[in-house]
Amino acid sequence: MQGWKSGTYPDVFSGKGNRMSRVYEVMFIVRPDVAEEDVDKLIAGFSDNVTKGGGVVKTVEKMGKRKLAYMVRKFNDGNYVLLTIEANGAVVLELERRLRVTEPVIKFITVRVDEEEKRLAKVKALRGVRRSATPPAPVAAPVAAAEPAPEAAEATEPATV
Repeated sequence: MQGWKSGTYPDVFSGKGNRMSRVYEVMFIVRPDVAEEDVDKLIAGFSDNVTKGGGVVKTVEKMGKRKLAYMVRKFNDGNYVLLTIEANGAVVLELERRLRVTEPVIKFITVRVDEEEKRLAKVKALRGVRRSATPPAPVAAPVAAAEPAPEAAEATEPATV
C-alpha cells in the first residue's frame, strides 16, 4: 500500500477503484472533557474526509453526553455522535483509520445498514401483497351464552361428601 502523505490519497481512496456505494452508520464516542466546539471540529473533519473520498454524509446526530456501560480509557461517560454516510469500502476504511488515531475518540463502531433496509422493504412489500390478495373475513357476532354449560357449573360448585 502507498504511504500516506499529507493531502494525497491512494487510488482506491480517490474513487478510481471500487465505486459501489453502501450506507453505513458510524457511531463514535468522544471524551467527556472535550469542548463542544472541538467536537464540532472533529465532526467537520470526518465529514470532509468522507466527501473528499467521494462519499456523502446523509445525517449527523449529536446524541449528547451519556453514561458508558463500562469504563473505557478511564472514562465513565462520553459524548455520542452518529454519522450516517453513503460511501464505498475504501472511504469507510480511511474513516475508521482516522477515528482510531484521533486521540479524543475513545470508542467507535461502523455498521452497514443498506442490507437491513433492503430486507425491511422486502418484508413490507410481502405484507402489502398478502393484505391486498386476501379480502378481510367478515367478523361473526359472538354468541352470547345464557347459561354456563352443565360441566362448568359442576366444576365451580364445591364437592359435598
